[in-house]
Amino acid sequence: MSLNWSCLLGAEKHIRSFRNKSFHIRTLGAAVSILLWIGCNRQAAPPSALAIAFEVTPQPVHVGPVTVDFTLTDAASRSVTGAHLTTEADMTHAGMSPVFATVDERQPGRYESALKLDMAGDWVIQLHGTLSTGEKLERQFELRNVRPN
Repeated sequence: MSLNWSCLLGAEKHIRSFRNKSFHIRTLGAAVSILLWIGCNRQAAPPSALAIAFEVTPQPVHVGPVTVDFTLTDAASRSVTGAHLTTEADMTHAGMSPVFATVDERQPGRYESALKLDMAGDWVIQLHGTLSTGEKLERQFELRNVRPN
């Protein structure tokens, strides 16, 4: 019984061709996955023409309930109305749970949030939300030296 070596050589060519195609398909798949991952992980860009002022009362700030007022204005200093916002307050050191609160529009462009700060020290207040235009809003404010009662 003799083997037909030409048949095996032809099979080898098909295997090499398949390996090359498989490599190209995997490479293409990896490239598409990376591009999708980059596109889906973009951070919300801050609205460039939006000015936000914030004020905390009472002053000086003590442990306990506080009111945070935010004033939102556009580039022409007009009030920004109809935003859907929330606040998140975090201690600047690890180990404390964040404090969350809703934000209500009290007057056109003036928003208010009631927070309960449980510990003295430095806090970071994050404002999250969506403007009436659908634009995402993410801003961060520092609240230093919250005093004990």
